[in-house]
Amino acid sequence: MEQINTVDVLIVGAGFSGLGAAIRLAQEGFEDLVVLERGSDVGGTWRDNSYPGAACDVPSHLYSYSFAPNPDWSRAFSPQGEIYDYIRRVTREAGVREKIRFGVEVTAVDFDEPRGRWTVQTSEGTYDARVVVLGVGALCEPRNPDIDGIEDFAGPVFHTARWDHSVMLADKRVAVIGTGASAIQVVPSIAPTVAHLDVYQRTAPWVLPRIDRTYPDLERKAYRRIPGLQRAVRALQYASREFQVVGLTRSRAALAPIKALGRAHLAMQVRDRKLREALTPRFEIGCKRILLSNTWYPALSRENVDLVTSPITRVTSDGIVTADGVEHPTDVLVVATGFHVTDSPFFERVRGTDGRTLADKWAGDGMEAYKGTTVSGYPNLFVLVGPATGLGHSSMIYMIESQLNYLADAMQTMRARNLQTVDVREVVQEAYNDELRANTGDTVWTTGCKSWYLDDKGNAPAVWPDFTFVFRRETREFDLSAYRRTPVGATEPSSSGARA
Repeated sequence: MEQINTVDVLIVGAGFSGLGAAIRLAQEGFEDLVVLERGSDVGGTWRDNSYPGAACDVPSHLYSYSFAPNPDWSRAFSPQGEIYDYIRRVTREAGVREKIRFGVEVTAVDFDEPRGRWTVQTSEGTYDARVVVLGVGALCEPRNPDIDGIEDFAGPVFHTARWDHSVMLADKRVAVIGTGASAIQVVPSIAPTVAHLDVYQRTAPWVLPRIDRTYPDLERKAYRRIPGLQRAVRALQYASREFQVVGLTRSRAALAPIKALGRAHLAMQVRDRKLREALTPRFEIGCKRILLSNTWYPALSRENVDLVTSPITRVTSDGIVTADGVEHPTDVLVVATGFHVTDSPFFERVRGTDGRTLADKWAGDGMEAYKGTTVSGYPNLFVLVGPATGLGHSSMIYMIESQLNYLADAMQTMRARNLQTVDVREVVQEAYNDELRANTGDTVWTTGCKSWYLDDKGNAPAVWPDFTFVFRRETREFDLSAYRRTPVGATEPSSSGARA
């Protein structure tokens, strides 16, 4: 006999989105909730990505919950450790830590249509839930490269999101594969201590100056003591970031000054003509994530650092062989190749009314949801940081809090209307995504290059193609008319307790 854990709301993940959901729902009076977290602590991305130099590329005051401002950020762009501490503090102060079950892996999420509830299998038993909230995040499953022979490499191999702090890099020959957001932070941090560093670049990114600074004590005191000051600074940071959307979705000409700044930044920091040519981006700025760094180009100019642009053909036991026939001796291999975003393995674990997994549905129909939050055929399932909610210019926490508004109002509506289930209508979801695709069609994300923003159909399900305040407006209230609903009592009674 198996003991079933019965709960009203089950939240998967204890990062910014999952914790935000737990806090918001508890504030709305929904106390019968549990958060399942596979890790040993809260934090999600900011717990896992502890590599040297890890930091946020969104201003500190903007990258925090609106309901929990932090006047004590030490810098304009917060380092990983401070963000991790912030999440833990907010969890503790909000009183939701006791609702989290740590070290629990969710293995299957199946909708039981006759009962109108979800059966959730985990590494520590089964849960029976009316509502499931997925806060698994977009940057949670590392994408490892498929390179011939990499499994035979004799030295340490690890992804930046699974950094092995037991490996000492001093005086070692290190290889970093990738030149994305994590690589441009790792490389300058380790270059001064390693014997030699090879950086393998497939595509040169656009890099802009990082306008970072330390916040003096006087400024932090002002944030604590002057009402509204931090909120005003946050609003200014939000507005300045939002301006970038004009170039990405409204006028390509608006990107010209940003592109000129990127070129000037490269020219000023890299004097070597050959290296500068190799580091010059060949795609439209904004198509891939724009990176911020003052130390990336100087690190690549160091005598003990080589930028390798010849494609990797295979890995040997003690080195990397490139297409030009050169074998590069290597002691430690660091993989900075990003994450499974549009093809997260977690989607293979969620089955809806027709028995199809989210992975199968999205592979066949394309990755789409309604308002980035609900998916037709998956009643009472709310996906945070879902399709078409990602940003390349501003704070994802703004988008998460917009979704939390929608989730909270959905729960209140279901309670007020005495509803067992809500399931967005397929025709409504299709119309919404047709409009999204039309808005995305002429943006730099779909016309400027091939990036992780795109799926294999050429759509851009990872990004929101408009101003973020438009998304906030769309998700302010739960629109029940867009949903099929089942009243309480129209389904078979929910069983609880022991089950064979």
